[in-house]
Amino acid sequence: MQPYEMSLAAAAQAIRQRRLSPVELTDSVLARLEQVEPRLQAFVTVTAQRARRAARRAEREIAAGRYRGPLHGIPMGLKDLIDVAGEATTASSRVRAGHRAASDSTVHARLTAAGAVLVGKTHTHEFAYGLTTPQTRNALFPDRIAGGSSGGSAVAVAAGAATFALGTDTGGSIRVPAALNGTVGLKPTYGLVLRHGVTSLSWSLDHVGPLTRTVEDAGLVLSALTGHDPRDPASLPPNAEPDARGLRIGVPRTYYFDRVDPDVEAAVRRAIAHLEELGAHLVDVDIPMTRYIQATQWGLMVPEATAYHERTLRAVPDLYQADVRVLLEAGELMPAGDYLRAQRARTLMRQEWARMLADVDVVAAPTVPLTAVPAGQESVTWADGTAESVSDAYVRLSAPANITGVPALTVPVGHDRAGLPIGMQLLGRPLAEAVLLRVGHAYERTRPVRTAAPCSGSPR
Repeated sequence: MQPYEMSLAAAAQAIRQRRLSPVELTDSVLARLEQVEPRLQAFVTVTAQRARRAARRAEREIAAGRYRGPLHGIPMGLKDLIDVAGEATTASSRVRAGHRAASDSTVHARLTAAGAVLVGKTHTHEFAYGLTTPQTRNALFPDRIAGGSSGGSAVAVAAGAATFALGTDTGGSIRVPAALNGTVGLKPTYGLVLRHGVTSLSWSLDHVGPLTRTVEDAGLVLSALTGHDPRDPASLPPNAEPDARGLRIGVPRTYYFDRVDPDVEAAVRRAIAHLEELGAHLVDVDIPMTRYIQATQWGLMVPEATAYHERTLRAVPDLYQADVRVLLEAGELMPAGDYLRAQRARTLMRQEWARMLADVDVVAAPTVPLTAVPAGQESVTWADGTAESVSDAYVRLSAPANITGVPALTVPVGHDRAGLPIGMQLLGRPLAEAVLLRVGHAYERTRPVRTAAPCSGSPR
């Protein structure tokens, strides 16, 4: 195994035991990045010199006995909505040409304090306003979409071009690309991870969280982001028992298995059955207020995004990509009453979800209703004849966690008949990330899904 293939936890252990140096790991990741980047286009900016300086500094500190913890010397990518002092934050948009961040975002400052090494800024769908990240290719099947809007972060991790990465999630933008590229993605509880210095799409829906290779890795990154110490329950002990004994797993009777690809449904139901084998109790649940989910998501996101972009939309509208400009202009036409009704619906939805989650510890469901579609495909037609845009399909199962603010974790649980990754989504009570990580870790330890990183060459 090459260093770039190692999980964060494995690399951290090797660094701590002096079997691997941060310089060796960073050089391996940068070499991998150079190999795959021409084909995958995961990065806006590669900060190779900065990374090598940070890796040498980490090596000296560790040699001197100043080990900062499991992220010390670990290469990371940051979605290019996240400010790094002195670097561009382009949001993958011509609107931000020439931009340089004056100061660090809170999340970058915390990861830097933990000793992480920045290898580059990753692509997003322009200003995070989309579910495909069109400029980036899927890490496993480059003729398929990467998913979005944190597509660059998911692809970088899946391809070995970063040991972990950060993304943002407004309607599924961490979980969707994680599921489509076979990685782990965690959207924490709303407000748990501070967003200062992160370009907003919709301030009442935005979240920042990690994309990693394993659930254990996600817990390690979350601990650094939240500023907690090793006693943080979000950090999994290295020898955690792979079981879910005594936990109540909610299995949706409504919504989450409607209009879902048969391969996706079969894989997720097998995974849920395996959780029962690990000691969980399965409980049927009904998802509340499902008819209002799409209207509430759009009713909140569209006007908030338009308000954020108001000045630049009027000054330089032609610099936006057409799909994003249309959505921003549509927001100018939405009445204030629609936004207020969406806020009221969100309040009611949070109350109903709290009642549902009082009866279960975790809800298990598909992350997305279908695997990665071919690049350029704009719609999907379901067996009942219903047609749906690809973006609407991908956001449909992830949006409830953004509206309600509950934490959600996606874990790889298999592949469809074409070999494309399938993700299972675990949703829990606010601030109960530890429970999601426990369940995901239990599944992962006993049903590992390993997806080969791409090799160099032409797309499949």
